[in-house]
Amino acid sequence: MKLEDENYCFCCGDANPIGLHLKFRWEDREYVTQFTPRKEHEGFTGIVHGGLIATVLDEVMARMLWQSGHRTVTAEMTVRLRRAARPGETLSFRARVVRETSRLVECSADAKGEEGIIAQATAKFLRHTQAPAGDET
Repeated sequence: MKLEDENYCFCCGDANPIGLHLKFRWEDREYVTQFTPRKEHEGFTGIVHGGLIATVLDEVMARMLWQSGHRTVTAEMTVRLRRAARPGETLSFRARVVRETSRLVECSADAKGEEGIIAQATAKFLRHTQAPAGDET
């Protein structure tokens, strides 16, 4: 399997017309993005869908690793939703590397809103090696 980028990622791809179009930056050793959910990001009325919060947590960790030269894919992620996020509330997502082994990179991330922590995540990312040329399985 080859990992390719067509700039169509739901979270960060500029070419995706329905994507979130997130922008990222480094702040010291943390990788950061901000996201302001809209009404169409709700689950229940007035509450941002928790799956979308989990998606952005995954993205900030995964993209941090790619920007650092790690070729990884998410292998496992645990998310703890601590309080509801509201449409229109600007959320800040921060990721950091916790531990590295020969096969895995472990990361953590959090999402904060105006009233503090919204969600926290930990994840394991599996190091990916491209298939040899001609072996597209």
